[in-house]
Amino acid sequence: MAITADHIRTTLTVYLDAHPEEKPDLVPVFDLLDTGSDITSRKEFRGHATVGAAIVNTDGRILHIHHRALNSWLLPGGHLESQDTSLLEAALRELAEETGIPADAVTSVGDQPIHIDVHPIPANDAKSEPEHRHVDFRFLFRTTADVRQLQTDEVTAASWRGIDTLKATLRQRIAAALPDTRSTALPGC
Repeated sequence: MAITADHIRTTLTVYLDAHPEEKPDLVPVFDLLDTGSDITSRKEFRGHATVGAAIVNTDGRILHIHHRALNSWLLPGGHLESQDTSLLEAALRELAEETGIPADAVTSVGDQPIHIDVHPIPANDAKSEPEHRHVDFRFLFRTTADVRQLQTDEVTAASWRGIDTLKATLRQRIAAALPDTRSTALPGC
């Protein structure tokens, strides 16, 4: 069964119980859900759900991928698929697709997102997509595995980087969840 609006609403509600200070950023997502918008569809350009995998290795470094279309370093992740049954499962699927790291080589740190980020995505003429918004549900994982096979049509490189390369909120959440990652921030990583 595909991810439902109820699953997304429940995930948002549980997340806001833990992080009420983020409510103003997420009210527009609830508004979309309240109007019946299908935010699981990448064709909902006012905002649609995506997933990300913040995956930490044994050295406390975070995996980044270089995204071909956006030409930037990001966490592994992407759009929901009809076969996904949960946001967590979708994040694991995207991680495996983009990096070749299988789900059985990964341990989830909790079953709820560590961060939800709403951000703009530029227009993509090749896909006939206007500028739009992603509601990115980011989950935290640990692994002893390394990148195996990149999804070269979307990813051009992968790199394990220090936690200091992440934006403040995500960096703070990971450091709180995994205290051993605090000391891995090396200059120039």
